[in-house]
Amino acid sequence: QVQLVESGGGLVQPGGSLRLSCEATGFSLDDYAVGWFRQAPGKEREGVSCISSGDVGIYIVDSVKGRFTISRDNAKNTVYLQMNNLKPEDTAVYYCAAEAICKATSWYYWGQGTQVTVSS
Repeated sequence: QVQLVESGGGLVQPGGSLRLSCEATGFSLDDYAVGWFRQAPGKEREGVSCISSGDVGIYIVDSVKGRFTISRDNAKNTVYLQMNNLKPEDTAVYYCAAEAICKATSWYYWGQGTQVTVSS
């Protein structure tokens, strides 16, 4: 079965950290660019970070620069999003997706999402 599965979300206090995982089954993630997206209630989905196939390029949105890091472990067929110094405005459902390139306008594979809530 071809799918992406996110995990690692939860409730964390401001300033805390979480590491999200995006594991692929049924296909090899290292052949794809993998992006992390998030959608907060009442807001449009936004791209947060992307790592290209072969790790040639890494992209990250300005609002999380210096706090979030994307990486991949090909042996585990998994891409991670390490989130440090979390802020309440980071609260959202986080999704991973896979496509040929980071600048894709549409993404073929999507995970089901994992909730991240930053609150005291």
